Amino acid sequence: MSVGLIIGIVVIVLVIAIIIWAIGAYNNLVTLRNRVKNGWAQIDVQLKQRADLIPNLVATVKGYAAHENAVLSQVTAARAGAVAAATDPNGTTAQRAEAENQLSRALLNLQATAEAYPALQANQNFMDLQSQLKDLENKIAYARQFYNDVVLKLNTAIETVPTNIIAGLFHFEQAQYFEADEPARQAPQVAF
Repeated sequence: MSVGLIIGIVVIVLVIAIIIWAIGAYNNLVTLRNRVKNGWAQIDVQLKQRADLIPNLVATVKGYAAHENAVLSQVTAARAGAVAAATDPNGTTAQRAEAENQLSRALLNLQATAEAYPALQANQNFMDLQSQLKDLENKIAYARQFYNDVVLKLNTAIETVPTNIIAGLFHFEQAQYFEADEPARQAPQVAF
């Protein structure tokens, strides 16, 4: 065997290995990107269920706490903002997260208001709605965690060598985390 033939075989094997690696790296990036989309879709489903539950909760509280219109209006406005952010085709993950965080704060205010009405606390319909809301909030928290975990994997793959080469060639972009806003990080103020 001549040296030229050996070099040619080595070059061909290296080219094939690089092509196989590039295909694997590309497929991994596509898989991660699709998992991010799936994670966001799971959050979206839970947020939609929460938005659908809120009018029933507000209506139940309204019957007992008629003079708490400011809190009820805040919840209604926050829900409308969250629904608008969900349906905005040009909206970003950060905008959606902000709208959902505002809704979460409004729901906390509503729950705090409801605690001042013992008859409301004893109402079975209210208790059922509260239980459903608690379950949904737990599911949303889990879905956010899953989404952020997948975003971490995608962003890491995009930034690390050598997959960053494939990510750059095929214009893969980093995904945004679903983060709590600054007011949500503050401890709530409770006054007696």
